[in-house]
Amino acid sequence: MTIDATNVNPTIPGNSDASRDVASYLHPYTNLVTHEKTGPHIITGGNGIYVTDDSGRNLIEGMAGLWCASLGFSEKRLVDAATKQLSTLPYYHTFASKSTNPAIDLAEKLLELVPVPMSKVFFANSGSEATDSAVKMVWYYHNAIGQPEKKKIISRKKGYHGVTVAAASMTGLPGNHKLFDLPIDRILHTDTPHYWREAQPGEEEEDFATRLAEQLEDLIQAEGPETVGAFIAEPIMGAGGVIVPPRTYFEKIQEVLKRYDILFIADEVICGFGRTGRMFATETFNLKPDMITVAKQLSSAYQPISALFINDTIYQAVKKGSNEVGTFGHGFTYSGHPVAAAVALETLKIYEEDGIIEHVRNVMSPFQKRLKDLNKFDHVGETRGRGLIGAFELVADKCAKTPFEPYGAAGKAVAEACLEQGVILRALGDTVAFCPPLIITEDQINDMFDKVEAGLTAWHATR
Repeated sequence: MTIDATNVNPTIPGNSDASRDVASYLHPYTNLVTHEKTGPHIITGGNGIYVTDDSGRNLIEGMAGLWCASLGFSEKRLVDAATKQLSTLPYYHTFASKSTNPAIDLAEKLLELVPVPMSKVFFANSGSEATDSAVKMVWYYHNAIGQPEKKKIISRKKGYHGVTVAAASMTGLPGNHKLFDLPIDRILHTDTPHYWREAQPGEEEEDFATRLAEQLEDLIQAEGPETVGAFIAEPIMGAGGVIVPPRTYFEKIQEVLKRYDILFIADEVICGFGRTGRMFATETFNLKPDMITVAKQLSSAYQPISALFINDTIYQAVKKGSNEVGTFGHGFTYSGHPVAAAVALETLKIYEEDGIIEHVRNVMSPFQKRLKDLNKFDHVGETRGRGLIGAFELVADKCAKTPFEPYGAAGKAVAEACLEQGVILRALGDTVAFCPPLIITEDQINDMFDKVEAGLTAWHATR
C-alpha cells in the first residue's frame, strides 16, 4: 500500500519521514484512521529527562517513555555496559542448562534485593511475557501438586498486565479485549480499588477496602475456592489510571487469599525499582506475594528484559513436575540475554551507587505537592499518586464527578496542550498521567508542572 504524503498533516515536522511511517508501520495503542491523517510525532534524540523531536524541540519526558526510562535518555554507563557485553558475548541462551555470567550475576543480585523470600528468577523480555509466564506457572504448579481444578486467576477491572493472550485477558481494560476475543476462560475480574470514583456516598476509605475484600471473597466462593489458583494485582495501577489503593486494602485482600490458599502475584512492572520511594512497591504496601513480575526500570528500558520471581514452594513443585515430564517446557530464545542482563545489572549498580532511591525520597514530596496543586483547576476532579508517579482526572462537573462526553477527548486535548508547552504526558482516557525519570530534580519538577499548568490554563480557555 502506498500512502501519498499529502494524506499526512503538513504541519507535522519531518513530513517525508511521517509519510514513510504511515506507509510502513503499525503503531501500538493508536487510532490507525486518525494516524493516517496526522502522522507520527518523531523523536530523534534524548538527554537526561529530555527528548528531542524532529523539529528540534526539547521536551520533558514526563512519562519516562512508557513508565520505564528511569535513568533518563543519556546514561553512558548503560551504553558502555551494552557495548562491552556485545564485544564479549553478544548472545547466548539459557536452555538445556546453559548459562552466562551476566544472567547468573543478575539473578543473584535480584534475589538479594527482593524484599520477600524468593527462590528463583526466570528471565523474559517484556512485562507481558513475565505476567504470561506467571499464568503458566500457576497452572503448572497446581497440576504438579495434584490440584488440577485450581486454575482460575482473578485480576481487577482497570488492571494492566500486558498484551499477550493470557496477559491481555488479565488486563481489565475494554480496549484490550474488544475484537480480540478476550478474555479467555479461567480469567476473572473483581472491582477496581478507586476510592474517589467507586466509593458509595458516605463510605469511609477503610470501609471501602473492606467492601472490596468482601466482594473478592464472594467471587471466590461463587466460583468455588477449589477452582481459584491466583490473584494478580499492581501495587499501584498504572495504565488503568494511576490508582493508589485505599488504606488497608492489600492487608484485607491478602487475608482473603490466605484463607482460600490462593497464590498472590504482585505485578511490579511499573512500580519496581524505586518508583514509590522503595526498591519495590511490595515494601511500600507491605505485600507478601508468592510471585513478583518486574520489567521496565530493571534496565531503565535501555534493553528489553523482564523477570519473574517465584518462591520456594512453587519452585519445588515446578522442579518435581519437570522431572516427571522430563523438562520444564517453557522459555524464550532471549531469556537471560547476556547484553540485556549486563545492562540491567549495571542499572541496579547505578541505583545503589548513585543513591537513586534516596533521591526519589527527596523529590517525591515536591512532586506530589505540585500534583495536588492541580486541584485548583475547575475541571480537575482528582489528583492522585505516590512517590514519582501520579495523575489527574478530568471531569465535566467537579462536584458531581461527571465525566466528559465523549470519554477520552478531554484527556487527549490536555495532553496535547501540555505537549505544546514542552511536556510529554500520557492520556489514559480522561486521566492524564505522570511518571518522570527517577533522576528528575526538584527544579525540573517545578519546570514540568509550570508547563503543565500553562497547558491546563490554555485548554480551560477553550472550554
